[in-house]
Amino acid sequence: MKPRHRRLAMVAGGVAALGLAAALVFSALERNLVFFFSPSQVAAQEAPIGRTFRIGGLVEAGSVQRQPDGRTVRFVVTDTAQRIPVVFQGLLPDLFREGKGVVTQGRLDGSGVFHATEVLAKHDENYMPVEAGDAIKNAQAANERAARSVVPAP
Repeated sequence: MKPRHRRLAMVAGGVAALGLAAALVFSALERNLVFFFSPSQVAAQEAPIGRTFRIGGLVEAGSVQRQPDGRTVRFVVTDTAQRIPVVFQGLLPDLFREGKGVVTQGRLDGSGVFHATEVLAKHDENYMPVEAGDAIKNAQAANERAARSVVPAP
């Protein structure tokens, strides 16, 4: 083999190895990337079904139901415009309460129920994840616009 062909083969091998390494890195990043969606976005079917993502909002008052097995909890996350039912198996954070902010991570099934693998509760009165706070503000603004646009009957 001529030195020129040997160099060309080494460069081609290096480019192929670099491409393979980049593909592996991007694949790992894609699997570990978790997006945030508001309940309104989930209800509008913007969230992926069967993929892990986060939803955040407020735990709806009166929605927490503890199952007889002692580990399963059902509750509803709302942004005041839409409601998403959530099922979680495990221990809830001590700060988890109805009417308080929460971010849950998990997957949405085909029936619209979110199966959470992790539940994060806000840790004090001054904190709420930016995405959850923005989602609630946007939903409240949409509710106000809708209330103003209703035309009274003659």
